[in-house]
Amino acid sequence: MTAKAPLVAILDDEPEIRRMLQDALEEAGLRTLAYARATEFEAALNRVTPDVCLVDLGLPDRDGLALVHRLALESGAVIIIISGRAQVQDRVTGLELGADDYIIKPFDPAEVVARVRAHLRKGRSGTERVAQEARFEGWTALFDRYLLVNKDGAEVAFSHAEGEVLRLFLESPKRLISRAQMQESLGGAAGDSFDRAMDVRISRLRTKLGEDPKNPLLIKTIYGAGYIFLGDVVWA
Repeated sequence: MTAKAPLVAILDDEPEIRRMLQDALEEAGLRTLAYARATEFEAALNRVTPDVCLVDLGLPDRDGLALVHRLALESGAVIIIISGRAQVQDRVTGLELGADDYIIKPFDPAEVVARVRAHLRKGRSGTERVAQEARFEGWTALFDRYLLVNKDGAEVAFSHAEGEVLRLFLESPKRLISRAQMQESLGGAAGDSFDRAMDVRISRLRTKLGEDPKNPLLIKTIYGAGYIFLGDVVWA
């Protein structure tokens, strides 16, 4: 049986942009669903599971950033913001809330297709490279369910973006990971926005792992060099 093409869900209240994105993505061999309102989009998520969500922030019926944050916590989809908000702080906030990428309007549809394909390739290679479950220091990371489970069975959800960082650490325990290596592995443009997004994701992972922010035991910052994950890791 032939595998289905990846599904891209588009949420934008501008009909021209929805049509333009659908045409470009379907021409590239991807399946699409498009929605004008957040309520329609959220209702559809009960029936379909997209691989990628393209989300506009300027929605008529919902705060776009709040929706991005919910998607990051509850779905396993890649989340790409498409917005006319071009300020650095807007991009940083979107990434902090769990988005995987941020594209500024106006854009070339070919760029969107290229970004979508890049994230899908990264996701497939990650799935093939390692198992979906890892155990470390009393914790179990379930990457297929986006959950951390402690030794007492309590569950803590993590976002797709946080999971990418956690996987990077668990794949290379007790080895220095530089900012440059993180940028090369996780993608995105190097610079202050990327660094700030990484700082926030790592801070949130530390919180979820019950780390003391002043003296973390698992994810150590090596100032001026990068990070080291100090736990023993066993992949299931």
